[in-house]
Amino acid sequence: MNRLQRALDALVERIDTPAPIVLIDVMQGNIERVQGFADQHKLKVRPHVKTHKCVEIGRRQVEAGAVGITAGNVGEAEVFAAAGFDDIFLAYPIWPSGTKKTRIRRLAESARLRVGVDNAAAIEALADAMGDEPERLQVVIEVDCGARRSGAPPEAAGDLALTARKRGLVPVGVFTYPGHGGAGRDARRRAAQDQEAALTTAVRSLEGVGVTAEVVSAGSTPTLEFSTSSVITEIRPGEYVFGDLNNARLGSCTEDQIALFVASTVVSDWVPGQVIVDVGNKALSKEGSPEIGYGGIAGTKAVLSKVNEYHGFLPLPDGEFRPSVGSVIPVVPNHVCPVVLGFEELIVTDSTGTSLQRWPVDARGFLN
Repeated sequence: MNRLQRALDALVERIDTPAPIVLIDVMQGNIERVQGFADQHKLKVRPHVKTHKCVEIGRRQVEAGAVGITAGNVGEAEVFAAAGFDDIFLAYPIWPSGTKKTRIRRLAESARLRVGVDNAAAIEALADAMGDEPERLQVVIEVDCGARRSGAPPEAAGDLALTARKRGLVPVGVFTYPGHGGAGRDARRRAAQDQEAALTTAVRSLEGVGVTAEVVSAGSTPTLEFSTSSVITEIRPGEYVFGDLNNARLGSCTEDQIALFVASTVVSDWVPGQVIVDVGNKALSKEGSPEIGYGGIAGTKAVLSKVNEYHGFLPLPDGEFRPSVGSVIPVVPNHVCPVVLGFEELIVTDSTGTSLQRWPVDARGFLN
């Protein structure tokens, strides 16, 4: 029997479905494995908390050796700062409108706050938001390395850093996101090479205007294995803590390193060759395709062929896998990050299913 199913069978009378189940021993192994990799290559780890949004998991990452955390928005940063995290990088091109002006100022007073910027207008707005104390805020210039998302051209990093310095902000380095590394197994190494080239150019651009790049920050989980260039000072993986089917397909984790699945109950079997389970896109999101499915059943080749809001459609492949109505089965998500958004707590156990804890998803609902 699959290890996830074994753990689930031990819990089945103590939980309601759908529910996100975290195997704490597997998760802790992922944390220690990546920290060990970073230590070996003299890199700092600054994990992205958007994946788990859970203070307890963030604490475990810091206890293992992480230098601080990465957050995706002001709200996430506020939740973790209130819990005592005092070294936070907002790796997003924040525009300080509305209440964000005051919130960013307060964060910069309670923690060492670094904020990503990729344009002069945002730099000016952040300096204005900081009022008489712009020196409290450190900025990291975001450059594009091929993902074609946010990020300035690498050669423009120096001019942006100079603009920040002239306004009293403190430019401390550069960062990028090699998102195109998720396109396939072969894309991971190529994206990491693009990342190295972009960061190298950006560092030189800063040096050209007299700014030292104290921080040279790289992501992500798929490209982590190849992010070992001497130019890089820190890495910002997020998904590594749980793993998922996308990362397993890419080769950036193994199936044994997947630490989170969604417990699901078979609720209907009227259609021949198919059952319906109680996980839909509100629990898993709609990430996937008819070719790869929208989530897989651990230990089998079965995948969800379609998801509605509360329904998952599970064709039954040839073989012995024939769950009956009332069966509780482990659904492994394609992309783990959206899963935590649908739940107020994580059900935490180990691979034997003997223990049970409930950890709040502390930053759930904080989207700005």
